[in-house]
Amino acid sequence: MQMTNTPRTATGEDTEPVARVLARAFGDDPMMCWFFPEGVSRPAALGSYFTTLFTRQYLPYGMCERTDGAVAFWVPPEAQDKAVPDAETIRELTELLGERAEPFRRSVEAAAANAPQEPHWYLAVLGADPVAQGRGQGAALLRSGLARADADGLPVYLESSKEVNLAVYGHFGFEVLEEVRLPENGPTLWVMRRAPRGSEGV
Repeated sequence: MQMTNTPRTATGEDTEPVARVLARAFGDDPMMCWFFPEGVSRPAALGSYFTTLFTRQYLPYGMCERTDGAVAFWVPPEAQDKAVPDAETIRELTELLGERAEPFRRSVEAAAANAPQEPHWYLAVLGADPVAQGRGQGAALLRSGLARADADGLPVYLESSKEVNLAVYGHFGFEVLEEVRLPENGPTLWVMRRAPRGSEGV
């Protein structure tokens, strides 16, 4: 399958492919496996989960980009107080998560407790379909967002629960700030920060 790795803005018309790509990308993610422990139902649940986040949270307030096989959700500094789940979003996620809703809530609170106070860009979601991994899809989206943050002279923050990703992000200048152990025997969440760079780029 021929894929282009040129980033483009994701719109509401992209909801289905965005959710499909992210459901496949996060199928083995430790946090998502913890939220959705049933392997058989996980793909469909993840599709619904990312549909809700995309349509209700990041599409209205964030910067959403995609390639043919990868998706990234960014939150610019001016939208930090807006790109948070409202009551209806929380209701949808609670229904979707079922008995895992309470661990999810506590995990969100744990992550929020480590939120940076300085102005910054936030990489909320970055995922590539397994068939697109190693083809530069995710890297293209990462460079696109980092370029915007560098143009603003601002750092970038992210969290990852997949240890293998730490080296990948490290290649782009991210450093681990904290290891957060999520409640109720949840997975480890690594909080990472990348300092702004000059015009030489990444």
